Amino acid sequence: MQPKLTLLSDELIDRVLEEAYELLRCPGIKVQNPEAWELLAEAGAAIHPENQVIGIPASLVHKALESAPREFYLYDYDGNPTIHYGGDSVHFDPGSSGITMLNPETLEHETTETQHLLRLIKVAEQLAQYDAQSTAVICHDVPKEIQDSYRLYLVLLHSKKPIVTGAFTNKTVQEMIDMLALFAGGAAASRAKPRAIFDVCPAPPLIWSNFGAGNLIALARAGVPAEIVSVPLSGAAAPVTMLGTITQHTAECLAGIIIHQLARAGSPIVWGGAAAIFDMRKGATPMGAVETAMLDCSYAQVAKSLGMPTHTYLGATDSKLVDAQAGLESGISAMVGALSGINMISGSGMLDFLACHSAEKLVIDAEGIAMAKRMLDGVNLHTDTLATGFYDDKINFKGGDFLKQKITMQLFRKEQHLPSAIIDRDSMRGWKEAGSLDTFSRAKVIVNELLASYRRPEIDSGKIDRLHAFILDFAKKAGAEQLPTLEDYQPA
Repeated sequence: MQPKLTLLSDELIDRVLEEAYELLRCPGIKVQNPEAWELLAEAGAAIHPENQVIGIPASLVHKALESAPREFYLYDYDGNPTIHYGGDSVHFDPGSSGITMLNPETLEHETTETQHLLRLIKVAEQLAQYDAQSTAVICHDVPKEIQDSYRLYLVLLHSKKPIVTGAFTNKTVQEMIDMLALFAGGAAASRAKPRAIFDVCPAPPLIWSNFGAGNLIALARAGVPAEIVSVPLSGAAAPVTMLGTITQHTAECLAGIIIHQLARAGSPIVWGGAAAIFDMRKGATPMGAVETAMLDCSYAQVAKSLGMPTHTYLGATDSKLVDAQAGLESGISAMVGALSGINMISGSGMLDFLACHSAEKLVIDAEGIAMAKRMLDGVNLHTDTLATGFYDDKINFKGGDFLKQKITMQLFRKEQHLPSAIIDRDSMRGWKEAGSLDTFSRAKVIVNELLASYRRPEIDSGKIDRLHAFILDFAKKAGAEQLPTLEDYQPA
């Protein structure tokens, strides 16, 4: 039996939905995209052009929820259904869109470039705990106009896993949709077996911006999955109470689903977010706070009450280093997300309020994910009796001799998660003989081993050539005659 964590009663969920419906009606949602505005107006929403606000009736909510799929899959390069969005399936991917990366030698936060993203891709590709890749960091060594597409380009070249990505403009989201279609063998193939899902963010409170709503429309019409990432901040850009924040989050997600389904009914969409509290002392948005995890667990309950697929941002930390705080915050929140049955949990590897990434933390977080997944497996019945069958009249009362039993060797791997060398379970003597390394030092060793063992996956050379020509054309239009020139960055 999969264990579950729930924080809201059915009565509270009903009240959240009821008040979210009221927020959609009045004050309404500010919609800054002309096409989304027209779709809502034609569907019967109340238009207030003087302030770009649209009042959305309950009938539009009901219709959108009826057409939105309750489950779908993301596929890997080879066409295998790898990630299940729906029900209580739980998957993890590295956090996205970092702007710095921790240098493991100097402990400085370096501005991210191509080399940093490749480092993360290569590590995540070899860790089974990560079901998907992400476009994890911005590459500041290419023109801003192509940064979204370029990140996707690098992941497509160096990974076979499904991809969590996103775009910051309406132009680049279409470019990225075209790239996925090119790599899949056409738009129909990309729609039939989607390789990537796109995060799309409303702006709190209750705003769907021009590019946010535009992204939803483009993705819906292409049949490429969209993942709403609503980011209300309790006490700053949302009500100070958790329940008030959850209600605003619900309204923002419902509005996004309506715009998305009006563009193309039946396209896959996910109820997600990165809700957080606002730290009144520091003016910060702590992603490692327990209240942030509680918000995410709660809004996932609301989504599940409607049968919607779910996403969240957990497994990250506000610490600037991969230290005890990082382990504490990341491990607890990853476990909360898993026990909440959230379909995709983003955030692993991230430091400093999601601004910084670390390959070493990615390796350590993989062990936290393995523990969370072991918890989800629950306590299982493997034998006809619980304990009596392990005993006979020759039992050794001093030690039991259980190590000598065949069944111990048969079952211990099913009962126990055996961690990697990241986790130290050696004696003091053994630990000293191995170099007296702390967790971060062991992670540095493993990252270097993974980078040395990485081999780029076998990908159709024709697809690589077309993809390279595609991104190089964008680069030239943006004023760059070449992409970063190290051989490892280029297709074979």
